[in-house]
Amino acid sequence: MKAKRVRGRIVIEFSSEEVAKVVYEAVLYEHLSVPYRRSEIKFELEGKKIVIDIKATDSSAMRGTVNSYLRWIKVAMDAIDI
Repeated sequence: MKAKRVRGRIVIEFSSEEVAKVVYEAVLYEHLSVPYRRSEIKFELEGKKIVIDIKATDSSAMRGTVNSYLRWIKVAMDAIDI
């Protein structure tokens, strides 16, 4: 049985465009430097929101991709709070 492709979208709204931009730029390096063989990721800044569209080959690839992006975003937000 062939695994089905999995799609997902994460939208995170921040308190301001400035905060969203700082987090976006902090995560952008990771986004551009980490090769994903089993996922296609569209990572965008839209005003006060970061939008992540993911197409993955299977649910495990989706889970790994989501976990990575959410962890990077949390680290960036924690750094802002310091």
